[in-house]
Amino acid sequence: MIASDNPRRATVDPRDHIRHFNQMKPFLILQLRPEDEASDGEYFAILEKTGLAASDTHRIRLDKERLPEPLDLTAYAGVIVGGGPGCISDAPDQKTPDEARIEAAVLSLMPAITENDVPFMGCCYGIGILAHHLGAPVNKEKFSEPVGPVSCTVIPQESSDPMLEGLPQQFDTFVGHKEAVQSLPDGCAHLLASGPCPFQMIRYKSNVYATQFHPEADSAVFETRIKLYRDKGYFRPEEVDRLIEVCRAADVTQPERILANFVARYGRD
Repeated sequence: MIASDNPRRATVDPRDHIRHFNQMKPFLILQLRPEDEASDGEYFAILEKTGLAASDTHRIRLDKERLPEPLDLTAYAGVIVGGGPGCISDAPDQKTPDEARIEAAVLSLMPAITENDVPFMGCCYGIGILAHHLGAPVNKEKFSEPVGPVSCTVIPQESSDPMLEGLPQQFDTFVGHKEAVQSLPDGCAHLLASGPCPFQMIRYKSNVYATQFHPEADSAVFETRIKLYRDKGYFRPEEVDRLIEVCRAADVTQPERILANFVARYGRD
């Protein structure tokens, strides 16, 4: 980790801006996790890390409800898509009906989001959705990462991106994914990389972002997911206790700034 007095660190918490936006549009938060504890943990972590109140959001759990028809994206300040245990690269017969329906629902929004440059932050599953929609390969051939912390590095030529405001050049994140983006999608900027996985954060056009890591997750959030997903193929079940200890010992505090920057930037209207 780079020291906390790094000159690029913001002197003002971007979440402070949100507290002054009384009339802003809500943020649409789409969630894919079918487990109540994981879904609630993710949602409340997003609220905590951004300074949003529940009343500032429209939360849709796609495992339980369908997207409104029609869905007017102009009614929202931005869209945040959470992670989930599914893989977009799995064959159709390997996906449960719910997984297939959720995937189709998120993909159905991507043409409007990318064509109109709608503010979007896709977390983990979201980078696969964005890359797949843009025609880039997403699969399990290379770049998977085991559950736990990994060090991410800012790509120098993109260090001025507003989502990276206040972040050091290198910082730890929490990851755990079986599939990954294999090449940078056309039209995308490459923002962050890790040693095991080159495409940790990308941007399409000016406002469409996605991360391979989980910017909302701290060690407590990840501990819950480790317990819930012990049989989902991310790790051997007997590794649960060791992984929890690794996550508890990790210093993962910087990624939440990305979410806070996103909400501060797009919650102003």
